[in-house]
Amino acid sequence: MTAVTPAKDRYLESFARFEQATTGNGQEWLRPVRQAAIARFAELGFPTPRDEDWRFTSVAPIAQTSFKRAEPSRIALAPRDIEQFTVPGLKGVQLVFVNGRYAPALSSPGPLSDGATVSSLAQAFTDARTVLEQHLARYADYARDGFTALNTAFMEDGAFVHVPRGRVVETPVHLLYVSTATADPIVTHPRNLIVLEEDSQAVIIEDYVSLGAGVYFSNAITEAVVGQNGVLDHYLIERESHQAFNISTLRVEQGRSSNVASHTVLLGGALVRNNVHPVMAGEGGDCLINGLFMATGRQHMDNFMRVEHASPHCDSRQFYHGILDGQSHGVFSGRIIVHKDAQKTDAKQTNKNLLLSEEAQIDSKPQLEIYADDVKCTHGATIGQIDEDAIFYLRCRGIALEAARALLLFGFAGESLQRMKVEPIRRHLEGLVRHWLPQGKMLEEAR
Repeated sequence: MTAVTPAKDRYLESFARFEQATTGNGQEWLRPVRQAAIARFAELGFPTPRDEDWRFTSVAPIAQTSFKRAEPSRIALAPRDIEQFTVPGLKGVQLVFVNGRYAPALSSPGPLSDGATVSSLAQAFTDARTVLEQHLARYADYARDGFTALNTAFMEDGAFVHVPRGRVVETPVHLLYVSTATADPIVTHPRNLIVLEEDSQAVIIEDYVSLGAGVYFSNAITEAVVGQNGVLDHYLIERESHQAFNISTLRVEQGRSSNVASHTVLLGGALVRNNVHPVMAGEGGDCLINGLFMATGRQHMDNFMRVEHASPHCDSRQFYHGILDGQSHGVFSGRIIVHKDAQKTDAKQTNKNLLLSEEAQIDSKPQLEIYADDVKCTHGATIGQIDEDAIFYLRCRGIALEAARALLLFGFAGESLQRMKVEPIRRHLEGLVRHWLPQGKMLEEAR
């Protein structure tokens, strides 16, 4: 099923203008991909709750809003304007994008391992065409998803990370996407490509933030290719304004004996959809999918996991925790697919949720699809409230009620945070979580 035709028509008209504007810019080799993607969007339109993968989420607020494609920003930001979004203690490469476009004056490319490349995708269209032609739009499937089709049709800028064989990027790469308030609601389509060749390593932070409380829509896709024995730690942080819409997709292609960890923390946005789709294409791969989502007010946060075991002897672990307050709505849909050749698969999926109010709601849908006969797969979900016995235990030891609640909530969130091994990033996220908690100030004072 598709959304109303006028919603599609706006994007089709916008694409015609976009295609005309990009004529002659040296990207003609991308034209067939973009045209195929917009044609597929014309067929699919926006998903509706009648689509099983979107059963608990209506994107009508996105489809019904007349977003305009972001033009080059006329807002002159200074480094001090984005200091609040830096990660304390983190010394590494930082690329800053303002309303979807690379801002070199705000960025710090920094030193890299010999041969490693971190640049804007717009620059890579020219400088790294060979790598892009091999990998870009090869993994995120625009044939099955309208948002992926839109992003592929309009992909114009984002980040490009390429780590050659045997190289290690010693410091994390911070990709900071800043949205600013504009006269009209805008849409951006950040496109990131991460290519780690054999025996290489990198840590990537993908961070979405807001300056001002405008209405805008970020439709982001990251394709990550991790070669044999490669190691990728990927962090997604979403902390935009409560008027923002964010649809993000992480699509990972894993080679033999590779190791990938995906960490997600969702704190902002009016409607957020977080898609994580690793495919363990090589034997002996290992994948960790770890996430924390915290919603309040009328926020809606949807987490859709699709983990594919396509080769034997691969392990995957999913751990997602949700904390929901007010009238917020959370969704966890986790699907593990074990293909027939993926013998000796070991997969585990766990979703735990805390509801802090009577009006908060969570829909949890763990799923297994197993087509092999020698596997070990488990899944489970829990939904509950703060343990009153634990509250009583802490109060008996002289801890005030509100402080006891704060300790228990932070401990629950901390189960996800402790799986994040890069210390400056973990400490930074702990601070964001403490700030989110209603009783977080008590935790700060107790430190």
